[in-house]
Amino acid sequence: MGLGRLSSGFARNGRRVLLLVTISLLASGFTECYKPMTRNGLPERIHVIAVPAFQNQALHYRIESRFTKAVMDELIRRGRGLRVQSERDGADAVIDGTIKRFGFSSVLLDNNGRARVFEVEIQAAVTVRDQKANKVLYDNQNYVFRGEFEFAQDPRVFFNEEDAAVDRIARSFAESLVSTLVNGFGAIR
Repeated sequence: MGLGRLSSGFARNGRRVLLLVTISLLASGFTECYKPMTRNGLPERIHVIAVPAFQNQALHYRIESRFTKAVMDELIRRGRGLRVQSERDGADAVIDGTIKRFGFSSVLLDNNGRARVFEVEIQAAVTVRDQKANKVLYDNQNYVFRGEFEFAQDPRVFFNEEDAAVDRIARSFAESLVSTLVNGFGAIR
């Protein structure tokens, strides 16, 4: 009988300890990890952000306009109330970008030895400057983005697909960059 009461006491104490630990974790704010984000990683004084045309050092035709447009579209979509413009005048912050390198290499070949899947690597310089405080908020002179895309099996449509593929890569690049800015990762404070 003594052993039964002893194990029953341990069970009660174990439940009490578990309850105490759970309450402590909840009271300490541990649940904050799972709250959805309601604001962005930019300072609250930033309401208007300018995205002038990116510079093109990669010498790939029209790539700067595609990447600039993709970043602007993504900021509008995810910027949580930010007004986006191309002109620096009147902006609280400016995103300056330079596409330094745009290259692709084949990753997967088809049965005829033609490349079907390509890996694209974009190397860029991105700086976000608070114009009011004259302070750099984010600076990465070696922002690297990698993605891959697939071409159809018919090589005659290769050039028709290249434009669409570059636009998809530009959108993916913009999603990655805006996530970095909006979520505040790597921001200089």
